[in-house]
Amino acid sequence: MDAAAHLSLCEVSAPHLAQTWPTVAGVVIPGHGVASGQARDSPFPAGTIALQAPHFRERGLDLDPFYLGTINIDISPARLEVRAPHVTFADVEWTDVHKAETFSFAHARLRHQGREVEGLIYWPHPETKPMFHQAGGVVEVLMPRIENLAYGDDVVLAVNPDQVRIHPLP
Repeated sequence: MDAAAHLSLCEVSAPHLAQTWPTVAGVVIPGHGVASGQARDSPFPAGTIALQAPHFRERGLDLDPFYLGTINIDISPARLEVRAPHVTFADVEWTDVHKAETFSFAHARLRHQGREVEGLIYWPHPETKPMFHQAGGVVEVLMPRIENLAYGDDVVLAVNPDQVRIHPLP
């Protein structure tokens, strides 16, 4: 996708409905709390996603359909490899606390309690992310608000095979 093109929730959903995507089981776990602004000691009290969203919107990615925080899913011992993301934004200067970061987004679906929701894998590139790193088996996703989702819940993450590869047990 051209970085200037606009991505809406409909565009996330429509092109992939007939395609079978690989899945991996996971468990919802607490994150650092900085994406949503819930961490008490965060230098970003508004939340990093809320601060980044206008910069993504300027580049063509609208996060309005999504909750402005990430869902952290532990899929270990498996891990994901973002190979050909839907979109990548390099050198996003969203804060004066640290240097610019690079972010990639890939299409994903999350199944919880029999319901499937469309969203995006949110992947701040580790080489440009100075703070709040995730373990290798943790995936951050952006989804619309999901009722009754709680820490410890079992979920199934489906990924677009053109964009992401699931690496099973080492």
